[in-house]
Amino acid sequence: MLAPVGDALAKTLGQTMPLGILLFARFAIQALLLAPVIFSTTRTFQMQPRIRQLAWLRTVLHIIGISAMFTALQFLPLADAVAIAFVMPFIMLMLGHYVLGEEIGIRRIAASTVGFIGTLLVIQPAFDDVGWPALLPFVVAVVFSLFILVTRQIAKETDPISLQCVNGFMAVAIMLPVMLVFSNNGIPQLDLRVPAPNEWLMLVSLGIIGTLAHLLMTWSLRFAPSATLAPMQYLEIPFATFIGWLIFMELPNTLASIGITITISAGLYIVMRERSLSRIVP
Repeated sequence: MLAPVGDALAKTLGQTMPLGILLFARFAIQALLLAPVIFSTTRTFQMQPRIRQLAWLRTVLHIIGISAMFTALQFLPLADAVAIAFVMPFIMLMLGHYVLGEEIGIRRIAASTVGFIGTLLVIQPAFDDVGWPALLPFVVAVVFSLFILVTRQIAKETDPISLQCVNGFMAVAIMLPVMLVFSNNGIPQLDLRVPAPNEWLMLVSLGIIGTLAHLLMTWSLRFAPSATLAPMQYLEIPFATFIGWLIFMELPNTLASIGITITISAGLYIVMRERSLSRIVP
Protein backbone atom coordinates (compact mmCIF):
# COMPACT_ATOMS: atom_id res chain seq x y z
CA MET A 1 0.00 0.00 0.00
CA LEU A 2 2.84 2.40 0.81
CA ALA A 3 4.77 2.01 -2.45
CA PRO A 4 2.07 3.50 -4.74
CA VAL A 5 1.57 6.36 -2.27
CA GLY A 6 5.28 7.15 -2.55
CA ASP A 7 5.05 6.93 -6.34
CA ALA A 8 2.10 9.35 -6.31
CA LEU A 9 4.12 11.82 -4.23
CA ALA A 10 7.05 11.52 -6.66
CA LYS A 11 4.71 12.03 -9.63
CA THR A 12 3.24 15.16 -8.03
CA LEU A 13 6.58 16.64 -6.99
CA GLY A 14 8.19 15.83 -10.35
CA GLN A 15 5.84 18.22 -12.11
CA THR A 16 7.58 21.23 -10.53
CA MET A 17 10.81 19.94 -8.97
CA PRO A 18 14.06 18.69 -10.56
CA LEU A 19 14.71 14.96 -10.38
CA GLY A 20 18.00 15.46 -8.57
CA ILE A 21 16.34 17.12 -5.59
CA LEU A 22 13.75 14.32 -5.36
CA LEU A 23 16.45 11.66 -5.31
CA PHE A 24 18.69 13.54 -2.90
CA ALA A 25 15.81 14.08 -0.47
CA ARG A 26 14.71 10.44 -0.77
CA PHE A 27 18.12 9.08 0.25
CA ALA A 28 19.15 11.83 2.66
CA ILE A 29 15.97 11.40 4.70
CA GLN A 30 16.50 7.65 4.70
CA ALA A 31 19.99 8.12 6.14
CA LEU A 32 18.88 10.68 8.73
CA LEU A 33 15.97 8.52 9.85
CA LEU A 34 18.03 5.41 10.41
CA ALA A 35 21.30 6.89 11.74
CA PRO A 36 19.88 7.41 15.30
CA VAL A 37 18.80 3.76 15.31
CA ILE A 38 22.36 2.69 14.53
CA PHE A 39 23.84 4.88 17.27
CA SER A 40 21.28 3.82 19.91
CA THR A 41 21.67 0.07 19.33
CA THR A 42 24.47 -2.43 18.90
CA ARG A 43 24.37 -2.03 15.12
CA THR A 44 27.37 -0.66 13.25
CA PHE A 45 28.26 1.14 10.04
CA GLN A 46 31.33 -1.03 9.53
CA MET A 47 31.39 -3.55 6.69
CA GLN A 48 33.89 -6.05 5.38
CA PRO A 49 35.66 -4.86 2.19
CA ARG A 50 33.73 -7.26 -0.09
CA ILE A 51 30.39 -6.27 1.46
CA ARG A 52 31.27 -2.58 1.19
CA GLN A 53 32.08 -2.91 -2.52
CA LEU A 54 28.77 -4.69 -3.15
CA ALA A 55 26.99 -2.02 -1.09
CA TRP A 56 28.38 0.68 -3.40
CA LEU A 57 27.17 -1.29 -6.43
CA ARG A 58 23.78 -1.76 -4.77
CA THR A 59 23.53 1.98 -4.11
CA VAL A 60 24.32 2.87 -7.73
CA LEU A 61 21.65 0.43 -8.93
CA HIS A 62 19.19 1.89 -6.41
CA ILE A 63 19.80 5.43 -7.68
CA ILE A 64 19.41 4.38 -11.33
CA GLY A 65 16.25 2.38 -10.62
CA ILE A 66 14.49 5.12 -8.67
CA SER A 67 15.60 7.74 -11.23
CA ALA A 68 14.05 5.72 -14.05
CA MET A 69 10.81 5.19 -12.11
CA PHE A 70 10.43 8.83 -11.06
CA THR A 71 11.04 9.91 -14.66
CA ALA A 72 8.56 7.37 -16.05
CA LEU A 73 5.88 8.67 -13.69
CA GLN A 74 6.01 12.05 -15.41
CA PHE A 75 4.90 10.47 -18.69
CA LEU A 76 2.80 7.43 -17.78
CA PRO A 77 -0.29 6.78 -15.68
CA LEU A 78 0.66 5.46 -12.26
CA ALA A 79 -0.92 2.03 -12.81
CA ASP A 80 0.77 1.57 -16.22
CA ALA A 81 4.22 2.41 -14.86
CA VAL A 82 3.84 0.03 -11.92
CA ALA A 83 2.40 -2.76 -14.10
CA ILE A 84 5.24 -2.58 -16.65
CA ALA A 85 7.80 -2.68 -13.83
CA PHE A 86 6.21 -5.94 -12.66
CA VAL A 87 8.00 -7.74 -15.46
CA MET A 88 10.71 -7.97 -12.77
CA PRO A 89 9.70 -11.46 -11.46
CA PHE A 90 10.15 -12.86 -14.95
CA ILE A 91 13.55 -11.20 -15.33
CA MET A 92 14.53 -12.52 -11.89
CA LEU A 93 13.61 -16.03 -12.99
CA MET A 94 15.87 -15.77 -16.04
CA LEU A 95 18.72 -14.20 -14.08
CA GLY A 96 18.42 -16.92 -11.45
CA HIS A 97 18.79 -19.52 -14.17
CA TYR A 98 21.60 -17.98 -16.23
CA VAL A 99 23.53 -16.17 -13.47
CA LEU A 100 22.98 -18.33 -10.39
CA GLY A 101 22.49 -21.64 -12.18
CA GLU A 102 19.03 -22.24 -10.70
CA GLU A 103 16.87 -24.83 -12.43
CA ILE A 104 13.62 -23.64 -14.02
CA GLY A 105 11.04 -25.89 -15.66
CA ILE A 106 9.12 -25.51 -18.88
CA ARG A 107 6.00 -24.35 -17.01
CA ARG A 108 7.75 -21.40 -15.46
CA ILE A 109 9.41 -20.51 -18.77
CA ALA A 110 5.99 -20.58 -20.45
CA ALA A 111 4.49 -18.43 -17.67
CA SER A 112 7.36 -15.95 -18.02
CA THR A 113 6.72 -15.73 -21.76
CA VAL A 114 3.01 -15.12 -21.22
CA GLY A 115 3.71 -12.53 -18.53
CA PHE A 116 6.16 -10.74 -20.79
CA ILE A 117 3.51 -10.63 -23.53
CA GLY A 118 1.12 -9.10 -21.01
CA THR A 119 3.71 -6.44 -20.23
CA LEU A 120 4.09 -5.66 -23.94
CA LEU A 121 0.34 -5.11 -24.12
CA VAL A 122 0.72 -2.43 -21.43
CA ILE A 123 3.77 -0.88 -23.11
CA GLN A 124 2.27 -0.72 -26.62
CA PRO A 125 -0.49 1.90 -26.03
CA ALA A 126 1.81 3.81 -23.68
CA PHE A 127 4.54 3.84 -26.34
CA ASP A 128 2.06 5.17 -28.89
CA ASP A 129 1.18 8.01 -26.52
CA VAL A 130 4.55 9.08 -25.07
CA GLY A 131 7.27 7.26 -27.04
CA TRP A 132 10.48 5.98 -25.44
CA PRO A 133 9.60 6.95 -21.82
CA ALA A 134 7.16 4.01 -21.90
CA LEU A 135 10.23 1.75 -21.77
CA LEU A 136 11.57 3.31 -18.57
CA PRO A 137 9.60 0.99 -16.22
CA PHE A 138 11.18 -1.93 -18.08
CA VAL A 139 14.57 -0.39 -17.27
CA VAL A 140 13.40 -0.19 -13.65
CA ALA A 141 12.58 -3.91 -13.70
CA VAL A 142 16.00 -4.87 -15.09
CA VAL A 143 17.91 -2.61 -12.67
CA PHE A 144 15.98 -3.73 -9.60
CA SER A 145 16.40 -7.38 -10.60
CA LEU A 146 20.15 -6.81 -10.46
CA PHE A 147 19.64 -4.83 -7.23
CA ILE A 148 17.91 -7.84 -5.65
CA LEU A 149 20.65 -10.22 -6.83
CA VAL A 150 23.28 -8.02 -5.17
CA THR A 151 21.16 -7.71 -2.03
CA ARG A 152 20.87 -11.49 -1.81
CA GLN A 153 24.67 -11.70 -1.82
CA ILE A 154 25.03 -9.50 1.26
CA ALA A 155 21.72 -9.79 3.14
CA LYS A 156 22.83 -12.67 5.38
CA GLU A 157 25.97 -10.81 6.43
CA THR A 158 24.47 -7.37 7.04
CA ASP A 159 21.76 -6.01 9.31
CA PRO A 160 18.94 -4.59 7.12
CA ILE A 161 18.71 -1.30 9.01
CA SER A 162 22.48 -0.80 8.87
CA LEU A 163 22.48 -1.63 5.16
CA GLN A 164 19.67 0.83 4.40
CA CYS A 165 21.33 3.57 6.45
CA VAL A 166 24.68 3.09 4.74
CA ASN A 167 22.83 2.95 1.40
CA GLY A 168 21.39 6.40 2.13
CA PHE A 169 24.74 7.95 3.03
CA MET A 170 26.44 6.39 0.00
CA ALA A 171 23.73 7.78 -2.29
CA VAL A 172 24.17 11.26 -0.79
CA ALA A 173 27.95 10.98 -1.28
CA ILE A 174 27.42 10.10 -4.95
CA MET A 175 24.69 12.61 -5.75
CA LEU A 176 25.85 15.73 -3.92
CA PRO A 177 29.05 16.29 -5.99
CA VAL A 178 27.17 15.51 -9.22
CA MET A 179 24.47 18.05 -8.44
CA LEU A 180 26.98 20.72 -7.37
CA VAL A 181 29.01 20.28 -10.58
CA PHE A 182 26.14 20.07 -13.07
CA SER A 183 23.59 22.39 -11.45
CA ASN A 184 22.56 25.24 -13.78
CA ASN A 185 24.78 23.85 -16.54
CA GLY A 186 22.14 22.94 -19.05
CA ILE A 187 20.78 19.85 -17.26
CA PRO A 188 17.46 21.00 -15.74
CA GLN A 189 16.93 17.74 -13.83
CA LEU A 190 20.07 18.45 -11.78
CA ASP A 191 19.37 22.10 -11.01
CA LEU A 192 19.37 23.19 -7.37
CA ARG A 193 16.61 25.31 -5.86
CA VAL A 194 14.95 25.77 -2.49
CA PRO A 195 11.67 23.81 -2.24
CA ALA A 196 8.46 25.67 -1.45
CA PRO A 197 6.90 25.08 2.02
CA ASN A 198 4.34 22.58 0.74
CA GLU A 199 7.08 20.77 -1.22
CA TRP A 200 9.13 20.32 1.96
CA LEU A 201 6.31 18.36 3.55
CA MET A 202 5.91 16.12 0.51
CA LEU A 203 9.68 15.58 0.22
CA VAL A 204 9.92 14.47 3.85
CA SER A 205 6.88 12.22 3.36
CA LEU A 206 8.48 10.71 0.25
CA GLY A 207 11.64 9.85 2.19
CA ILE A 208 9.76 8.40 5.15
CA ILE A 209 7.39 6.30 3.01
CA GLY A 210 10.19 5.00 0.79
CA THR A 211 12.32 4.00 3.78
CA LEU A 212 9.45 2.41 5.71
CA ALA A 213 8.12 0.46 2.70
CA HIS A 214 11.54 -1.02 2.00
CA LEU A 215 12.11 -1.96 5.64
CA LEU A 216 8.66 -3.55 5.96
CA MET A 217 9.39 -5.82 3.01
CA THR A 218 12.80 -6.70 4.47
CA TRP A 219 11.35 -7.47 7.89
CA SER A 220 8.52 -9.55 6.43
CA LEU A 221 11.10 -11.96 5.01
CA ARG A 222 12.05 -12.84 8.59
CA PHE A 223 8.58 -14.18 9.31
CA ALA A 224 7.51 -15.80 6.03
CA PRO A 225 9.22 -17.25 2.94
CA SER A 226 9.36 -15.16 -0.23
CA ALA A 227 6.99 -17.58 -2.01
CA THR A 228 4.32 -16.68 0.56
CA LEU A 229 4.98 -12.95 0.45
CA ALA A 230 5.32 -12.49 -3.31
CA PRO A 231 1.57 -12.56 -4.07
CA MET A 232 1.14 -9.64 -1.67
CA GLN A 233 3.40 -7.53 -3.91
CA TYR A 234 0.91 -7.81 -6.75
CA LEU A 235 -1.58 -5.87 -4.63
CA GLU A 236 0.56 -2.87 -5.54
CA ILE A 237 -1.02 -2.79 -9.03
CA PRO A 238 -4.69 -2.40 -7.96
CA PHE A 239 -3.64 0.08 -5.25
CA ALA A 240 -1.69 2.05 -7.87
CA THR A 241 -4.74 1.97 -10.16
CA PHE A 242 -6.98 3.31 -7.39
CA ILE A 243 -4.53 6.02 -6.30
CA GLY A 244 -3.91 7.03 -9.93
CA TRP A 245 -7.64 7.43 -10.45
CA LEU A 246 -8.21 9.20 -7.12
CA ILE A 247 -5.41 11.76 -7.45
CA PHE A 248 -4.68 12.09 -11.17
CA MET A 249 -7.94 10.83 -12.73
CA GLU A 250 -5.93 8.25 -14.70
CA LEU A 251 -7.08 4.77 -15.65
CA PRO A 252 -5.42 2.18 -17.95
CA ASN A 253 -7.10 1.79 -21.35
CA THR A 254 -8.66 -1.51 -22.45
CA LEU A 255 -5.50 -3.00 -23.99
CA ALA A 256 -3.39 -2.01 -21.00
CA SER A 257 -5.99 -3.46 -18.62
CA ILE A 258 -5.85 -6.80 -20.47
CA GLY A 259 -2.06 -6.72 -20.31
CA ILE A 260 -2.12 -5.96 -16.57
CA THR A 261 -4.47 -8.91 -15.97
CA ILE A 262 -2.21 -11.25 -17.97
CA THR A 263 0.92 -10.03 -16.17
CA ILE A 264 -0.63 -10.51 -12.72
CA SER A 265 -1.97 -13.97 -13.64
CA ALA A 266 1.36 -15.18 -15.04
CA GLY A 267 3.28 -13.73 -12.09
CA LEU A 268 0.99 -15.38 -9.56
CA TYR A 269 1.31 -18.70 -11.40
CA ILE A 270 5.10 -18.52 -11.09
CA VAL A 271 4.78 -17.67 -7.40
CA MET A 272 2.46 -20.62 -6.77
CA ARG A 273 4.74 -22.90 -8.78
CA GLU A 274 7.74 -21.79 -6.71
CA ARG A 275 5.75 -22.42 -3.53
CA SER A 276 4.76 -25.95 -4.59
CA LEU A 277 8.33 -26.82 -5.56
CA SER A 278 9.69 -25.45 -2.27
CA ARG A 279 7.50 -27.93 -0.41
CA ILE A 280 9.20 -30.89 -2.09
CA VAL A 281 11.73 -32.20 0.38
CA PRO A 282 14.65 -34.21 -1.15
